[in-house]
Amino acid sequence: MGMLDQVKQAMQMRKEAKRIQAEIDKISYTHQNGGITITVKGDFSVTQVKLSEEALTEVRAGKTERFETMFKTVLNAALGKVRQETQQLMQQMMKDGQFPGLAGR
Repeated sequence: MGMLDQVKQAMQMRKEAKRIQAEIDKISYTHQNGGITITVKGDFSVTQVKLSEEALTEVRAGKTERFETMFKTVLNAALGKVRQETQQLMQQMMKDGQFPGLAGR
């Protein structure tokens, strides 16, 4: 493989990586429980946290451990769903052969 071919392959891989990232950026999941709502994007960034009066009542009542447990549960559920959706997307793209530079084609 010549230098020009290597540069072309690197450019193709970069283009493909940007396309993959754009697909991952479309993923978003919101989980809600116990008055806590959390939204996570495909890059695992938290984009929204909402606490209802129900959740805040727990804290005001001195039940911070219960609130913290619920918060972790909601966050982990949202992260888990995003992880699952991201993995499914990547598996589908691999199956469909949409990784020409990465699959050695």
